[in-house]
Amino acid sequence: MSEVNVKSLARTRALLRDTLQLGDRAALLDETSPLLGAIAELDSMAVVGVLTAAEDEFGIVIDDDDVSADTFATLGSLAAFFDSKIA
Repeated sequence: MSEVNVKSLARTRALLRDTLQLGDRAALLDETSPLLGAIAELDSMAVVGVLTAAEDEFGIVIDDDDVSADTFATLGSLAAFFDSKIA
């Protein structure tokens, strides 16, 4: 996921921090950090919350068909997904 830039990673990290109330733990997340299954707060309801927050934060529309488990595999994959919707 080297195509994901630092700003995108930072924005996605902040979104997760705020939506999931991760606090200082969010600072430990890097591009390769696993999300789904690795962060207890990221359950199925939280995924919906993250997507809704992303729509508001980034001014994008996310269809249900756009999202898969791969989207939430790592911080980098999630940031790349948001970038693809913004572009």
